[in-house]
Order: sequence, then C-alpha cells, then structure tokens
Amino acid sequence: MNRILIAGAGFAGMHAALSAARLRDKQGVSPDTLEIVVVAPEPRLVIRPRLYERSPETMVAPLGKLFEALDIRYEQGRVDVIDSASKSAVIVGPDGVRRSLPYDRLVLAAGSQGFKPDIPGLDKHGFTVDQLDDAIALDRHLAALANRPSSAARDTVVVAGGGFTGIEVATEMPSRLRALLGPKANVRVLIVDRNDAIAPAMGPNPRPLIEKALREAGVETRLGVGVAALNENGVTLSDKQFIESATVVWAGGFRANPLTAQIPAERDRSGRLIVDRNLRVAAVPAVFAAGDTAYATTDDLGHHALMSCQHANRLGASAGFNAAADLLGVPLEPYQQKNYVTCLDLGPSDAVFTRGWDAMIEITGDKAKAMKREINRQWIYPPPPNRADAYKAAEWARLVDY
Repeated sequence: MNRILIAGAGFAGMHAALSAARLRDKQGVSPDTLEIVVVAPEPRLVIRPRLYERSPETMVAPLGKLFEALDIRYEQGRVDVIDSASKSAVIVGPDGVRRSLPYDRLVLAAGSQGFKPDIPGLDKHGFTVDQLDDAIALDRHLAALANRPSSAARDTVVVAGGGFTGIEVATEMPSRLRALLGPKANVRVLIVDRNDAIAPAMGPNPRPLIEKALREAGVETRLGVGVAALNENGVTLSDKQFIESATVVWAGGFRANPLTAQIPAERDRSGRLIVDRNLRVAAVPAVFAAGDTAYATTDDLGHHALMSCQHANRLGASAGFNAAADLLGVPLEPYQQKNYVTCLDLGPSDAVFTRGWDAMIEITGDKAKAMKREINRQWIYPPPPNRADAYKAAEWARLVDY
C-alpha cells in the first residue's frame, strides 16, 4: 500500500485531499492500494477569510462526512515532526500521545501564522484575527466593552497594518462598535502602517477608491509610523504619540507554518518552501508543498502565489493531484494560475473587485459587496459530502481561472 499524508485541513489541505481522491477513483485504484490521510486538529475547515466578521465561531464547516464519502482517512492531531529522510511524521494526538506515521508522499499544507514582532506588550495586549480562537477572543472582548463606561480607550480601536486584512478589520469595526456601544458612542477607528500608502500590495489603481471608502466609513489612517509599544491603556507609536485604546488589532502579515523549517530545502523570507512547477520540493522529492507553505511560480511572467485563499485552493488541488499522480504513474501537471483577482471588503455596503496583478478595478459598491458575500458565504465553503460534487469542486479548483 502507498500512502499520501496531507498535513493540514485548511483550504490547501482540503483541496489536496479531494484532488488526490478524484485521481485515485479515475484510475480505478482502491483506497487499500493508495491511502489518503489528512492530519489536522479538527475535521473542519476554518473559513479564515471571514474571521474579521462578527460571530467568528460560526465560520467553520465540517469535513468529516466529506472525507468519509471519498474514502479519505482523517487522523486527529497535529504533525509535530517531519523526518523526510525516513519519510515519516510524528503526530501528536489530542490526548498528547505521540505516534509515528510513515508516508510515501507528503503534502505539506499546514498554513501560516500571523507574524508578531518583538514589540513590548503586543503578546499580552494585542488582538488578531489570524486564527479562529484569536478572532473569538476579539469578538468577546468587543462585546465586553459594552459593560465599561464611555471613554476614549473604550471607544477607540487601533488596527496595526494597512494591508488587505487590516482594511477589512477596520472597515467592519465602526458598525460592530455602534451595534455594541450604541449609536451615540464616540467611535474612533484608526489604521496605523509604516508604509507611505494604504494597501501597498494592491498598487495605485484601487487606492483612491479605498481611501474614499475609509473616509466614508469614518476610519482614520496614520501612515509612515509603526507601533512601538502597547499597554492596558493604549498604544505608543514610533513617533512617540500615545493613543488611548482598549482594542489594538495586529494585522502585520503572515509567516509559513514552522514545519517548513523541518524540510531540508530552500525557503523564502516568509518561510515558504521554494517548489518547482509541479509543487515538489526539489531537494526532497517525496514532499510537495501547497497553500501558505509554498513559494510557487504562478505563470511564465514570474509572478508568485500569495498567502491567500484563492491561491491556496489551486495550490492544494494541484499538489494533491501531483502527489497521487507520482505514485500512480500518471503524468504530473504543472501548477499555473495566470489570473489573479481580489475582492476587498470595505464595510457594510461597499467593496471593490479587481483583476490582474496590476489590480484593475472591475466592480465597486453594492455590486462588489454582493460578490464579496457570495465568495465568503458560498464559493469558499466545502462541497456537499458526495463524490460527484466533491470531484467537480476538485476539478474547478485545479483548472478554472477566475
């Protein structure tokens, strides 16, 4: 028996499993001959792109029945050690018991973690929407603000980071706070970023629209300064200004899961494994990387996949297909993702949809907001737990450009 071990059940891990299972079925190979194993703490997909919204505890989707329908074995736990020389992984179960699981091919799809620099007070006093538990903690903190007397600190939220996540957190905050604190609360939301422009990665095309949406939402920006320190009363900026705030949300970027450091191969500055066009780690041929653990070329123009749900879906589907193809003697298919789109949420009734690496605006306003809702509430969710729908989703993720 051959075994594909998939580390992670996020967007990349889920699609890797679906795509591998589809190819296995298409080749008429039984699960007893090619076993597909997914290792994750829970059999569920966290809808991470929605964690800036209210009620984050609802932003999960079960995967157990889907895996059962496709004869995908689920192992509860987390991958703690990868021994690529012996092709085995040590898994720590929820009870703390460690066990070793050999593999023939490994798809590393363990995702990423929010990057927190060594800023005094950040760990103790800062919030994030990086992981589900983090978002739940922020949501509960915001709800508890209603029990405090009105003050500048209570009514002020500082978002550290003016990228995609920071903008979506910030533009959601005014309506969330007023719903909790009352319409007369003196709500203040402020984005702080060391860059000289908001949304630097999106480039200049959508920036005037984003800046207008921030103004209309009542979100202030402080650019060219960073966060120097936090305490229970607020945040000190790099220019020595102190802002009273009981809620500082860190949105300062991501780093690949530390498991990538256990693979003896080259990595980029974010810790992602550098892979070939088949998503294989060249120095360790039994290992494929997908999602936020992979630094992958998307096209012949030299663009690289981003740490995003959009790229994770395709990377996962391609890595799962190629890992299975490698064991089944089927030609591998190079990963490519020529089209790149974004749909940035800009508050309760606004969004912007762009296409291309130069972020050309296609849709704005309520129409873009409707598209954002459809993406967040339908497109990125798992398919129904049956083979027909699951395999259709696997092919769509692997082949269809946006």
